Amino acid sequence: MGKQGGFLEYDRTDPVYREPEERVRDFREVERMLDEETLHVQAARCMECGTPFCHGYGCPVENIIPEMNELVYRKKWREGIRLILSTNPFPEFTGRICPALCETSCVLAINDDAVTIRQIELALIEKGFREGYIFPEPPAERNGLSVAVVGSGPAGLAAALFLNRAGYTVTVFEKAHRAGGILRYGIPDFKLEKNIVERRVDLMKAEGIVFETGIEAGTDISFHYLESRYDAICLACGAEAPRDIDVPGRNLDGIHFAMEYLIQQNRRVAGEDVSGIRQILATGKKTVVIGGGDTGADCLGTAIRQRAARIHQLEILPEPPAARSEFTPWPKWPYQLRESSSHKEGGTRLWSVKTTGFSGKKGKLTGLQAVRVEWSAGENGLPARMKEKPGTEFDLEADLVILAMGFSGHGNGRLVESMGIEVSPNGFIKTDEEGMTNVKGVFSAGDMASGPSLVVRAIEAGKRAAEGIIKYVG
Repeated sequence: MGKQGGFLEYDRTDPVYREPEERVRDFREVERMLDEETLHVQAARCMECGTPFCHGYGCPVENIIPEMNELVYRKKWREGIRLILSTNPFPEFTGRICPALCETSCVLAINDDAVTIRQIELALIEKGFREGYIFPEPPAERNGLSVAVVGSGPAGLAAALFLNRAGYTVTVFEKAHRAGGILRYGIPDFKLEKNIVERRVDLMKAEGIVFETGIEAGTDISFHYLESRYDAICLACGAEAPRDIDVPGRNLDGIHFAMEYLIQQNRRVAGEDVSGIRQILATGKKTVVIGGGDTGADCLGTAIRQRAARIHQLEILPEPPAARSEFTPWPKWPYQLRESSSHKEGGTRLWSVKTTGFSGKKGKLTGLQAVRVEWSAGENGLPARMKEKPGTEFDLEADLVILAMGFSGHGNGRLVESMGIEVSPNGFIKTDEEGMTNVKGVFSAGDMASGPSLVVRAIEAGKRAAEGIIKYVG
């Protein structure tokens, strides 16, 4: 695949980013695409692996990566686009926001820099849209059966797309005013501009999928309504129950959940009217983000753009090693330090810090109390047990605290309860191998069933649920 021995001749070229001092002034995407000639060279680095772990091990949607790279190297762009779309319905999303599990399992990554697979994928789909290779492809005929998809995030969109192309009449119900779920409202524009989401939704509409927005299933329409009108139902409402923190002062004014903060800013950037809701802005405030994951980084980047006076990001886990840990050898997803584009823009990261309380005056937040913790390793060598370090208590001034500690349960609890759907002890929907719940004909996909995970895994789950529905309905 690619140029024989190309990996010996060419070095990896990483994506280019806009300069921090420029990009923090707006919410436009921070990453720039590599040009076609550069990607032609990068594709030449792909090896003739006997077993391509990038495809069979790393990629949840099982993209046929070596062949994709070969087509880009030979500049057969149209063929490459059809190949990537045969496995991944939304390369424009994964090409921008996927952490590239494929690259960490690239065979070349054993002792060299991996192939720039994510950038190649993104270049393919964007060239496809530019050149008109991407166009509506409605099914040749309908089978007379209908499916309701509740939720229009990556899992719901994937389920809808595959069911529609199989000939089913698909209606997507979305409680927000615009479709896209977390892609539109949860992920900041500086990572994924919303015209990209709108472009895909418009294409799906042109293929015959109906989007009913501003309608919350379980509230505006009942389970009986859905059950009586559709042959199957797919629930893809995400993981919407945020993990909270139970410490003194939690009820002070100025403490908010991450998604509440991010959704509001995304609506603001989109020009939606947010005047009727309480404004959450970091402008001029001493801001603390609790949680060191991707959502926390998104909050950090948003607060920087809102001109926060100062920002700390706290993580209870220890700082990972700079390079891949020996306890997560190739081809596993490596335990190592990662910096998002937001971390390179500003803010202070503090590791091994546990929040113990909040303080305030007249009901308003003024500060945060914390303590350093130390971790001991478990059997796998990774952090497992924590204890507080005596004498390491400290305070931080804070006017705004954003809680970005993950999620503890599924979305749309009212609908789930009315359906009598079983929920696992961890707060998410129980499904079988086909994605079906204990209620016949009702399926669930994505974070709602698996718990919070990656967009690419949600896409794969939506595809799998669609296959289960097809098998069940016939």
